Amino acid sequence: MGLWRSIVHLIFRGRLSRFIFLIFLGINLSLAITSCSMSNAKNSDPELTLVSYAVTRPAYKKIIPQFVAQWEQQHNQKIRFYESYAPSGAQTRAVIDGLDADVVELALALDMQKIENAGLIQQGWENEAPNNAIVTKSVAVLVTREGNPKQIQTWEDLTTDNLDIITANPKTSGVARWNFLALWGVQKQVGMTDSQALEFTKKVYQNVPIMPRDAREASDVFINQNQGDILINYENEIILAGLREKKRPYIVPETNISIENPVAVVDKNVDKHGNREIAEAFVKYLFTPAAQREFAKIGFRPVNSNVTQEFADRYPPVKKLFTVQDLGGWDKVQSQFFDNGAAFDKIQASIR
Repeated sequence: MGLWRSIVHLIFRGRLSRFIFLIFLGINLSLAITSCSMSNAKNSDPELTLVSYAVTRPAYKKIIPQFVAQWEQQHNQKIRFYESYAPSGAQTRAVIDGLDADVVELALALDMQKIENAGLIQQGWENEAPNNAIVTKSVAVLVTREGNPKQIQTWEDLTTDNLDIITANPKTSGVARWNFLALWGVQKQVGMTDSQALEFTKKVYQNVPIMPRDAREASDVFINQNQGDILINYENEIILAGLREKKRPYIVPETNISIENPVAVVDKNVDKHGNREIAEAFVKYLFTPAAQREFAKIGFRPVNSNVTQEFADRYPPVKKLFTVQDLGGWDKVQSQFFDNGAAFDKIQASIR
């Protein structure tokens, strides 16, 4: 039934060939109708398609019905929502290749910039939503085995011999890029040169035997498949795993990177679909206390100050927090670390 609904939706939009193409690419497009069944839906009911990265799904399963109910009460319209969740990099490529997203939340601003460069999002999208369009935040954590047998406490401990570290692949995963930048940036924060920071990062990756595709797969490898001694991942991903009775001990290093996740309206698509008003209202709703509480419940650090106070016990402050801007901004770090032939590729080539 879910596949049939997907096909119907894409036929309505004239995107059947793209749907087949996305299946070929292996994109996990899970479409959900949140307001009413297809058999009872009125043709006049507005539609909205949300495309986000995988780990946000549990929050949106709570947020979307709340927004739908509020909109119906205020406008007497039932919104039919469609949702797609997959790794941030894969979602970025899918939207550029034709996935009809009206709203996108991605793991890093760099992915949003790619959609902007493709002509789908207007320049200045950062100014179109509260908090410079950063809707959720997190930090990087070190997840240990019970009792921390390897005695890992700091980033520097990750260069220890005979240590197997699980972290996702920066070529496919947003969290993996954040992890890489955390390793590099921590060294820069303590005054190391670029070459010293790169050497430290290389030593850590020498202890990485496997790099899963994304944050969720990295957790699965470490928790369910019992591989590795240490997992580097989002704080929110590990909190969510704990809520699912897969609680693991973890360390929040006192020097850390502020992981910031942006949201935006896909201008070209909403203008084509005629649903800009709803899309902009939905983005605005994501910053309300009600929505921010749902993000906080599954492990994201809220961007609403009042909600931050409500969850202060769960999210203790980090002693020294730095940002991508402190490292030169996304354009610089992309060319320096993640472009083909850049620092990450050189590290991989040197340790094979």
